[in-house]
Amino acid sequence: MCIDNERFEQARRKVIGEERKREGIGTLSEKTVHAVLKHYYAPDTAAQEIPVGDFVADIRTEEGIIEIQTRSFDSMRKKLAAFLPLYPVTVVYPIPHIKWLRWIDEETGEASPKRKSPKKGSPYLAFSELYKIRPFLTNENLRFRFDLIDMEEYRLLNGWSRDKKKGSERFDRIPLTFVDEVRIDSRDDYRKLLPEELPESFTTKDLAKCAHITMRLSQITLLILSDLQIVERIGKQGRSYLYRRTKASSAG
Repeated sequence: MCIDNERFEQARRKVIGEERKREGIGTLSEKTVHAVLKHYYAPDTAAQEIPVGDFVADIRTEEGIIEIQTRSFDSMRKKLAAFLPLYPVTVVYPIPHIKWLRWIDEETGEASPKRKSPKKGSPYLAFSELYKIRPFLTNENLRFRFDLIDMEEYRLLNGWSRDKKKGSERFDRIPLTFVDEVRIDSRDDYRKLLPEELPESFTTKDLAKCAHITMRLSQITLLILSDLQIVERIGKQGRSYLYRRTKASSAG
């Protein structure tokens, strides 16, 4: 973990303290988590919103390009195809660690008292997004920062259920505390995401249990880790595939 809490607070104050308090939450075109992280990773605004070919990079420095991705990775494919042959690209993906929900009445604009979500975020949630850019994952110019952040999430009461919550639209997220940053700078860095308590040979169910994730997410995780040659299939146990860790590369 290499978090600069002072810089994070400065970024929060710059975005939330100056703009949102004056104009109201969510009134700007750029959502709050995205804006705070952009100022965290590039306090110098001269490095922000830089044209690169047919696209605009969130951040461009001497070290390369940084993209803050708060929604689906599907939308990044064209950018990655354009940027990766030219520059190292770091994708920052914020993950809610502890989340408090607040519901906004569209008619009155009033927000409900915050309620703590029973779900707790983990770096494994990134694998559902990584699946959408599988062809790029072996590119040596591609890096990731999975940022675990405590945050408040504001949702509009405009869903299809009777209480209007199911199928509702996310309005904004306000970052509160930067808890952890998982850095993926090389292929071998994915090894840190395999729980130490996993047995020498293991199944999808074993990973789901040790990592406290769903079976579906465990399947996606092992599919990607197999692509990256972090794990390999070694046979079957009943109807389930057996996996084991591969040896780390000499460069890792």
